[in-house]
Order: sequence, then C-alpha cells, then structure tokens
Amino acid sequence: MIKPKRLRTGARIAVISPASTPVEQKVRLGMQRLAQLGYEPVLLSSALAAGPLNYAGTAEVRAADLHTAFADSTYDAVLCTRGGWGTAELLPLLDAELIRANPKPFLGYSDPTTLHLWFAQVCGLHTFYAPMVSPDFARGETLASGVDLYSWQHALEGTTPWQVDGRQGMRALKLGVAVEGTLVGGCLTLLTESLGTPYAMQPPPGDLILFLEEVNTRAYQWDRQLFHLRYAGLLDRVRGIVFGDMEQCCASPGEAGLIEETLRYNLRDFNGPVAIGLQSGHVNAPNVTLPLGVRVRLDCTSAASLQFLESAVE
Repeated sequence: MIKPKRLRTGARIAVISPASTPVEQKVRLGMQRLAQLGYEPVLLSSALAAGPLNYAGTAEVRAADLHTAFADSTYDAVLCTRGGWGTAELLPLLDAELIRANPKPFLGYSDPTTLHLWFAQVCGLHTFYAPMVSPDFARGETLASGVDLYSWQHALEGTTPWQVDGRQGMRALKLGVAVEGTLVGGCLTLLTESLGTPYAMQPPPGDLILFLEEVNTRAYQWDRQLFHLRYAGLLDRVRGIVFGDMEQCCASPGEAGLIEETLRYNLRDFNGPVAIGLQSGHVNAPNVTLPLGVRVRLDCTSAASLQFLESAVE
C-alpha cells in the first residue's frame, strides 16, 4: 500500500464534488472552517456545478477535477464536498497511473466509498473515511460540532498508536477477545452493490476488521445486505466488525433497538467481537476520521475500542 505524505499546517486542499451538487453556502462555510485549522482549501472548477440530473457536472468534468487534484503538485490533499450519488460513473474514466504517481490523502464518505475501493484495489493507496466540507465542516455553530478533531489530527498527521472508543460513541454489541486485522469497509449499500461488477470489493490478504455504516436503512435492509456480504464470501476473513451510529437509520425512536436485535440475530454464529455506535460517516455528531487499509485492534472484552497500530501516512 502507498502511504501519502502526512497533512501539515498550511497544506493546500483541493475541494471536489465527484458525486452530487452541494449547497454553495455550506461549502463556503466549510472552507472557512478548514482555514481555521490552518489549511488553504481551493474549490476546483466544477465543484459547484449543477447537472445533468443531480450530478455536479458530467462524468468527464468530475473525473477531470479529480485528476487535476492529484496531478497538480501544489495540492497536498483531496477532499469531497459531499456524497449523494455519482462516483461510480467515474470509474472507467480514472487514470490509475496518474494517481499512483501523485499519492496524497483522499477524504470523504458515503458515495465516495466507491472511490475508496478503487484507490485501494487499483492504485494501492491508503485513503480516509472522513468528514466532508458541506455536511460536516459546515455543521453547527463551531468547527468541533461536525468534525472529531482528535481522530482527524491523529489519522492525517500519522500518530501511532491511537484509538477511538466510547468517547466517539463506540460500545460492545457482542463481547469477544481482542482481535487484529486490516481495517476495510465504508457505506454498506455501496459495498454490497459493487458485487458482481469489475469494481467489486476485494479485501486485502489476511485477517480483516470490517467497518459498516449507513443512512436511512431499516432493520430488514441491514439483515438482507449482511446476508449478501456473507454469501459473497466477504465475511470469511473478518475477525471483528464495527458498526456506525444507527441514529440516521432510524425512522422512529424505537427502531434503534430493532436494528440492534437484527444485527445480533444475523451475526449469532459470527465468531468475533462486534461493536456499534462509532460516529463515523452519516452522523449528527462530530464525525470520526478512519484511515483505511491499516492494521487495527478491536477490543470488546468489556467496553469497546478500536486502536490504530499503523499510520496511513508517511
């Protein structure tokens, strides 16, 4: 795996929209808050484009922005404005050699899960499941309202070891001894829908720790998609599972309990620890940054914690 350079104060960050059109006001506010961290965010040409449909420009325009963000040596990282839908349309247009030759941190979640898979499997590049400009940096009254600054700084500055735990919402769903593996995963639906395509999730060799999160996904849908992953063989080498915060999946206050009951039932024969509640991805809380493709330790012997044993940057 290629480790991009760590993100330093003063870094120029290319801001792109590989999927849907963002709200300009939120993007501008998010960029102001990025500047509060000492970065220089730069909005690329099509980041605020509208159309066709819900896309931020044609696939060719969005791919060109992504290529520019990597090829231009004055940019130190690439950050998405938002998710939505559309990154899958870019995959046949992407230049793996260009990206491998110009590695830098790529940050985003939700629909950019598709790009995380492609960067890891085609380019061999570590990426970050991380807060985005519009939904997170622009949330609330202060920067800390939408971004978990502890994990952002540790993940992107290369500190090791460090961990997330109950302070970021994690708790044990299924107790088990501590296990180690490579952290993989992202948005459940994007992982599942990649199966059967040339861009399907292909986990790296060895033991795995799987992270899964979603939004607007009912209990039966979690059940169905977990069966899909199991039948596809993607759980064969998984030694531990971390689920995200389910608040954004609940249509009513009582549904959280049903989702947890469903997950316990679905994983009743899974021989490993399971945690839930990690506030990364679709959350209404400070969003946790997760470096993907690194060695981690999941401990659910009592309280839950996820420790990062390896840096994703150099």
